[in-house]
Amino acid sequence: MTMIDPTARVEDGAVIGEGTTIGPYCIIGPNVVIGANCKLIAHVHVTAQTTIGDGCTIYPFVSLGTPPQSLSYKGELTRLEIGAGCTIRESSTMNAGTVAGGGVTRVGERGYFMNCSHVGHDCQVGNDVIFATSATLGGHCEIGDFVFIGGLSAVHQFTRIGPQVMVGGVCGVRGDIIPFGLANGQYASLEGLNIIGMKRRKFTKERLAKVRSFYQKLFHGPGIFAERLNAVQPLAGEDPAIAEILAFIEQGKHRALCLPADDSHKQ
Repeated sequence: MTMIDPTARVEDGAVIGEGTTIGPYCIIGPNVVIGANCKLIAHVHVTAQTTIGDGCTIYPFVSLGTPPQSLSYKGELTRLEIGAGCTIRESSTMNAGTVAGGGVTRVGERGYFMNCSHVGHDCQVGNDVIFATSATLGGHCEIGDFVFIGGLSAVHQFTRIGPQVMVGGVCGVRGDIIPFGLANGQYASLEGLNIIGMKRRKFTKERLAKVRSFYQKLFHGPGIFAERLNAVQPLAGEDPAIAEILAFIEQGKHRALCLPADDSHKQ
């Protein structure tokens, strides 16, 4: 059965799913929908038009659906959507969207958000992500599935991070990171492929060899990056991961790309 602590404040209009527990001193706004079997431990604040999927666990002092930190915001009722099975640790924040950005911030399923992490307005975050302590997204970021962002790292607004990327700790991410990339450094640069993550996703040795060879040709071959990018286009048919990387670059061709440190001056 649903259990609501007598000290919690649940506004009229809020929908609380079967089996969900609302702990002490939580505040739930009138336009909030919380799925089944969730656990809001204590002191959780949920507002705006926020929906939370089934089976989420939310720790004290989390704030969800609060107004976007954008000067364009004029008090409109906008949305935050959180998928099922997420764990959101202490003092994390996720803002609702802006009208100019589409009006909705989306977070996928089974995410693990460590303490003090932040998802800015209008971000689109994939499934199975891990945000370490104080990992922060500016507004309008796009984060793929199975992405890991290290502690104290910050991602600039509008930046895209492809699926299965690993970002090290204390990184400032200012350029788009290709799928399967490994980025590190004070101002993040590409250090190679996320081989450990790829192995966990069941990449065979043969596939890893193909993608590694492609990576070397694209980022460490002769000539400038634009010439190398053109030269490796025929390799898209060799592996779906190669095709995914090339499609990601093509979709963001007018945006800065995170490059290896020794190649950043040769675009």
